[in-house]
Amino acid sequence: MLLYLHIPFCDSKCFYCSFNSYTDLLHLKTKYMKAVKTQLLFELERFKVKKSSIETVFIGGGTPSTVEAKLYENFIDLLSPYLKEDMEFTTEANPNSATLQWLKEMKNLGVNRVSFGVQSFDEEKLKYLGRNHSPKDALTAVENAYKIGIKNISIDIIYDTIKDTKKLLKKDLQTAFSLPINHISSYSLTIEKATKFYQEKTLPKDDENLAFWFVDEVKKRFPQYEISNFGKYKSKHNLGYWQLKDYIGIGSGAVGFFKDKRFYPHTNVKKYIEDPLFHKVEHLSKQDLLTEKIFLGLRSEVGVEKTLLPEDKTKLLLEEKKLYEKNSKVFNKNFFLADELALFLIED
Repeated sequence: MLLYLHIPFCDSKCFYCSFNSYTDLLHLKTKYMKAVKTQLLFELERFKVKKSSIETVFIGGGTPSTVEAKLYENFIDLLSPYLKEDMEFTTEANPNSATLQWLKEMKNLGVNRVSFGVQSFDEEKLKYLGRNHSPKDALTAVENAYKIGIKNISIDIIYDTIKDTKKLLKKDLQTAFSLPINHISSYSLTIEKATKFYQEKTLPKDDENLAFWFVDEVKKRFPQYEISNFGKYKSKHNLGYWQLKDYIGIGSGAVGFFKDKRFYPHTNVKKYIEDPLFHKVEHLSKQDLLTEKIFLGLRSEVGVEKTLLPEDKTKLLLEEKKLYEKNSKVFNKNFFLADELALFLIED
């Protein structure tokens, strides 16, 4: 069992961000944290959660570091009996708001992994992306987390922006690998509706060769275990999603998944605070679940049980060496082709 807590507050909105996050609702933080506690009580019952059964907790956003550590205390106290002893507890954080004091307090609450939204160590690229931290802020935040004893540290890096060159990305990676991190999440820039980049008709660089080169450079230091994730330490929370484990979603817009159902709460923060127990239910068919297993398995090291796949198409892809087989499962050699391969396998 996994648990995700969504924090919808941000100090500023990045130009590429389409997530459920807001810069004008910070005054609702206390009310929101009371609402998530109310929802947690409900979800523990609905999911029939047993003591010491939650394997991972992930606080994402938005920007979790905009919420004072003390506001998490009641939520974590309630959750505490249900956490496994060796569980992974991750929080996302932005370099400008993850102060040394905040990191210390979150560690005292049980956090043992931090994922920093760095995106780049280049000042001009950070301004272009609408980030509100400096390269120095990023360096300090990572070093502070390590200094207080958090050993599992990840950073995000965005590539395929119009600012990117091989020289810039190489410098970003050299800086990243000089830090005490053991994981990188690296995302190609995508332009989504309701973002400043979309409104301004900003386009990604769309340089396939540069993207392939960048990923290969990351893989020289950290093994790739999913299309966007690389690490000497592999996030148990990430792997749990790709294995289709049950997960509780807490907070506005945080989706939950239990066996063959998905639960959708209010995405509107004010409506969520008023009624944190509201949810729409999506019922997933066996075909829906199979399709997800194939897509998730082929875009990660999880793989797919061979018996779940059409025999003739699987045989063809194995013969063409686009897939390989190990211990009755098939795996994808090139995550960039994951969706294309999955569609080929599931289409009639």
